[in-house]
Amino acid sequence: MKTATAVLAIVAAGTFAAAVTALPAHGVPAGDPTDLIPGLLPDDQSATPPPADGTFVTGPSQAPACTGVTITPAQDAATIVDDAPTGTTFCFTAGLHRVTETIHPKANQVLASDRGAVLTGSVQLTKWSANNGDWVSTGALPPAYSPTGQCEDNTANICYLAEQLFLDSKHLTRVATRDKVAPGTFYADYAANAIYLGSNPAGHAVEMSKTPTAIESSATGVTVRGLTIEHFATPPQGGAVVLGLGWKVVANDIRWNHAVGAMLVNADNAVLERNHIHSNGQLGVGQYNTKSASISANEVSYNNTDGFWIADWESGGIKTTWSSGGWVSGNLIQYNRGVGLWSDAYDDGRTFAGNQIVDNAADGIRYEIGRNGVIEDNLITGNGFGNGRGSGTSLWDGGGININTSSNVQVRDNVVANNVNGISIQSRTRGSGPWGQNVLRDIVVSGNQVTMRGGTTATGMVQNSGAVIPAGEVTLNGNTYILDSLTAERFQKAGQWYTAQQWRQTGQDTTSAFRIGQAILDATGVLTVR
Repeated sequence: MKTATAVLAIVAAGTFAAAVTALPAHGVPAGDPTDLIPGLLPDDQSATPPPADGTFVTGPSQAPACTGVTITPAQDAATIVDDAPTGTTFCFTAGLHRVTETIHPKANQVLASDRGAVLTGSVQLTKWSANNGDWVSTGALPPAYSPTGQCEDNTANICYLAEQLFLDSKHLTRVATRDKVAPGTFYADYAANAIYLGSNPAGHAVEMSKTPTAIESSATGVTVRGLTIEHFATPPQGGAVVLGLGWKVVANDIRWNHAVGAMLVNADNAVLERNHIHSNGQLGVGQYNTKSASISANEVSYNNTDGFWIADWESGGIKTTWSSGGWVSGNLIQYNRGVGLWSDAYDDGRTFAGNQIVDNAADGIRYEIGRNGVIEDNLITGNGFGNGRGSGTSLWDGGGININTSSNVQVRDNVVANNVNGISIQSRTRGSGPWGQNVLRDIVVSGNQVTMRGGTTATGMVQNSGAVIPAGEVTLNGNTYILDSLTAERFQKAGQWYTAQQWRQTGQDTTSAFRIGQAILDATGVLTVR
């Protein structure tokens, strides 16, 4: 990550208060006891963000060769796994494995691949007939079921429907009514058990996601590696792969599932590493009620393809709740239609370190109603420019980093550049929880490089009338700000706007640097200023 030496080397026209001391080194704890397969990753993980230039490699190519009980595409994987003893290693051969019921591994079993094994939860739709300009297939849908979750389009409200359609492996867009069907779209009429397709299926492969979950069990110590896992009809907040206690899910491609790609539930000490988790309908990774898990060195990108609410529901890259300890480190989190990395609802002692978080529609990082958090050494750029329902540009709407009604959070040594806002610190009336009243307290923001240019972009604090921030509870110091003008009002406190000099007079950022310039971040995280 950048040091103060690198900051002082920036050439810019205009400087205000340039004194910055050396930044301390922080990172993921060395000698990670939950490190995955020997040789796949070094024991000591770096907090340096991975590049976004295409050279960061994840997925099945990173898995070692598999030796064990062979499972071919023609066999019933769920039955074979169920019949085998604990500790068995299964090697899925190359090809398309249709998973018609969830695989429930036993303790210490390994589900792995010889490279090229695809586990799919979809079924083929082969019987189509022309129908008033569209094509219709009947008999494949389940009975109608009730809505769950919140959709970006809360009028049509169809994001919860789990049966995706794929034409030659291309994800089709669901429409809410038959009259909206057009090429590249489909409409599912659950009452009539009919699917209407807007593209001629003749000579093409049409598949519908059907099986809800690929892999899940209460067994401990399971390993899943080297697989492609796709087209599962996961319900909202449900994972195609559901990790349990001590699981290691490594070097997989988890894609095009309806809700969450990988979900950690009661998964203490689980490891999720080197996976490519992308294009899932709601969220890339979810975590709930889990202690000391590691989510590291994954690429999490292009998630929320099925239209869940972008600004403020569980959509986007990674979201963790009701969890403690552990870290999210060294991930590339980009182009998700939602929050990049989100800690919400009573996370305790979480560390977000060394991630590159790029061009997500909502906040880059959101730390909400939690405590004892550390956000360090992340590179966060281009986030928060979604323009959907509830999106906005004020500090209430978030920024590169958003701290919301949390306590004892350290925000240090991050590069935060060209987001809708810099660092947004929000104090809201959020009721009470297991720690008593939810309040904003003891927030320290230091050693960060924050670029803010144009529009209403700002760094600072907002509060509502029932959640006033007591004096001394938020401290910003030792940061470097790159601005379009030293006279631009780029700082805010409780509704008042300030220039750099006025901001210092409030007692904040008294040892910070303020510079004129335009920050350009390349894909490897090198910061230059024109």
